[in-house]
Amino acid sequence: MVAAPPALPRQPLGSTPRLAQLKSRPRKPGEASFFFFDAHFRNEAVKVLPGEFFVDNEDILITTTLGSCIAACLWDRERRVGGMNHFMLPDSPGQTGEVSGRYGAFAMDQLIGELVKRGANRSTMEAKVFGGGAVIEGMNTLNVGARNTEFVFDYLRTERITVVSKDVLDIYPRKVCYLPASGKAMVKRLAPAHVDALVAQDRLAQQKAAAPAAGAGGSIDLF
Repeated sequence: MVAAPPALPRQPLGSTPRLAQLKSRPRKPGEASFFFFDAHFRNEAVKVLPGEFFVDNEDILITTTLGSCIAACLWDRERRVGGMNHFMLPDSPGQTGEVSGRYGAFAMDQLIGELVKRGANRSTMEAKVFGGGAVIEGMNTLNVGARNTEFVFDYLRTERITVVSKDVLDIYPRKVCYLPASGKAMVKRLAPAHVDALVAQDRLAQQKAAAPAAGAGGSIDLF
């Protein structure tokens, strides 16, 4: 009688060897670390939260959800490496001088720096930009989404990085999915009725922007 082969260790539901490898890697400050298996795309994925970034040269699915915040997706067309960030405001408010990926200037420098470490070059980078929506009705005085949008385009123009596609402003929250090895991006405009977490996030951004100086689901679009 032939003995049965030893049973293989069970993988947790929704887990893969690649996910286990990703989760075990040491993380850099500000690097996204929420890994999961996306059942719709049938692909390993990482969620980028406000203030975070993620860079890779394999097509792990990088995802985020945006209100007035901006996600810049940068890709080097020669090295085929890309990444995404998610920032809430152009600059730290007032005189706090806070250094954080929540603010656009630091977030963009950080993302470009990580891409350069992977061999990317500014001259062969291209950008896709998403977000900046006015998702809180009646709170347009500070124009956080518009300010974020203006900042990121000014920044990319200064760095001479070409914007090849964008979906910005308007009133819609957005879910963004990005594949960093191919530079492919997918965007879905979300119904405003189901975005409580985004509204809370945007209210925080509004509050920070106002700090005293002394102190209907839509279809998926491909980009």
